[in-house]
Amino acid sequence: MKLVIDAFGGDNAPEAVIEGVCRAMREWGDFEVILTGDEARIREELSKRETADMSRITIIHAPEVITCDEQPTIAVKRKKNSSLVAAMNVMASHEADCLISAGSTGAVLTGATLIVRRIPGVKRPALAPVMPTASKPFLLLDCGANSDCKPEYLPQFAIMGSAYMEGVMGISSPRVGLVNNGEEEAKGSELTKAAYALLKETDVNFAGNCEGREIFSGDYDVLVTDGFTGNVILKEAEGLAETLFKMLKKELRSSLKTKFGAGLAKPAFKRVKKTMDYTEYGGAPLLGINGGIIKAHGSSDAKAFVSAIRQARLYVSGKVTEKIADGIKLLADAESND
Repeated sequence: MKLVIDAFGGDNAPEAVIEGVCRAMREWGDFEVILTGDEARIREELSKRETADMSRITIIHAPEVITCDEQPTIAVKRKKNSSLVAAMNVMASHEADCLISAGSTGAVLTGATLIVRRIPGVKRPALAPVMPTASKPFLLLDCGANSDCKPEYLPQFAIMGSAYMEGVMGISSPRVGLVNNGEEEAKGSELTKAAYALLKETDVNFAGNCEGREIFSGDYDVLVTDGFTGNVILKEAEGLAETLFKMLKKELRSSLKTKFGAGLAKPAFKRVKKTMDYTEYGGAPLLGINGGIIKAHGSSDAKAFVSAIRQARLYVSGKVTEKIADGIKLLADAESND
């Protein structure tokens, strides 16, 4: 198994990337890494770490960096010697099984679509972060790759999300929900009503509409929606979690009694924080591309990169790309027979 990693993507690159790679290599011996970026800087960081296994590391010199304030399409086309484009070219030539980058989300989406390209039959790729609940995580897609969606995109999202949850999370027959403003089939916008009818005809385990209050119930393994709605849900969840933790911290420090109680409950708070910590989940897969693409959080530290590498290994060993391709073909065959 070979992974290609954009060594200069993210706020903490390349230090966090290299440290994460070295930690992951100590943890698992079943993969090799191609690092793209400024070769001198990469070798400098590797030389600081005695545990770096150079026999499993290849470096591709790519001195340019695409920043988050650049227009993605223009940057990808002009900066052909950037660390991200170099990594995408490795994927396009099938020299690696999965790519990891914490760089510009727009540039990752653009590069994946223009260079690596979609799986045949996939209408649109979908960004799919893993989200926590009190009982188990679920996959939410799309979360920003497609602000405007047609109804026929959502059944494909359901197939892609189900393949990921089966291959990476080990969930058999994942329950798929459609984000909507009511449980009834006739409720919702023209998009959701049309998508509901199409989802009923797929081979996924479609469990019906999911209202906003049920999103974090743990009753669903995959939730599908348009990219605009999905991104709002994602950002709202991040903001709400941050606000609740601030409120809780303030109240627990308000008196001697609450401080004492907080001390007793500290292990429980740590477990909750771990459940909500994005570094535990790695990154958001970009599903529907002809190869594994993991978009790590821009502020990823070494721990987050270790998680992203674990995620990429499971993606490859779980044959997620192949499962998606098979599911999309079955859907196309069923539609042609109608």
